[in-house]
Amino acid sequence: MPNQSYSKSELMICVAARLFQDGTTAFIGTGIPMLAAMLAIKTRAPGVVPIFEFGGTGAIFEKLPNMVGGARTFHKAIAASGICDIMETAQRGFIDYGFIGGAQIDPYGNLNSTTIGAHDHPRARLPGSGGGNDVGSLCWKTVAIMQHDTRRFVPQVDFITTPGYLTGVGARERAGLPRDSGPVNVVSTLALMDFDPATRRMRLLATHPGVTVDDVIANTGFELLIAETVGVNDPPSGEELRLLREEIDPERLYI
Repeated sequence: MPNQSYSKSELMICVAARLFQDGTTAFIGTGIPMLAAMLAIKTRAPGVVPIFEFGGTGAIFEKLPNMVGGARTFHKAIAASGICDIMETAQRGFIDYGFIGGAQIDPYGNLNSTTIGAHDHPRARLPGSGGGNDVGSLCWKTVAIMQHDTRRFVPQVDFITTPGYLTGVGARERAGLPRDSGPVNVVSTLALMDFDPATRRMRLLATHPGVTVDDVIANTGFELLIAETVGVNDPPSGEELRLLREEIDPERLYI
């Protein structure tokens, strides 16, 4: 099947799916992360063990779950427990990756999904943490997947729901979080980012096809570090698009 036109969401899902590592455990958040996990398992990483906060571990994805606590997150799973068991599993260091979203992100990868504006008198109240705090605190590596504009990529999040590198080098450790843990990538509708090991600040790694470095900078509300060589992400393949549209999300719930 030849490549064809695709949406920003489809490209973002494909780029995120390529970050899954075969044979690892991955805590999966609501929405786009579920599609990315399904695509990864159907393509490059069939050995990924998906974990959902309400207890589904290693489910076989035949249909897209409606929510992280839905019955489909337990379908043919290797274990069906509960939220306390899953959080304890993360606390014990057994979950490699966390794939989550958020409403805001700052230069150090802190995510906000709680409130926009002052906490006690917000302009908007969001769904809240769910398992987001535990994912960012306890999984060894986290990947954020989100829309890219200056309202979302901000100098300082209004509320830290999910900790990234907090205020920079050493801050996670001082807060009591596991050493050598934290965010590793951000996948947006414009680009792929990582975090500079010397400063723990977000760094542009690769733009999406048709997007320039200046486009990314203009849509980022803080100074974004730029990698020495900025690449261009591959567009979705015909097979990736077929899987997304025909098998993973045929009802277009997210794409």
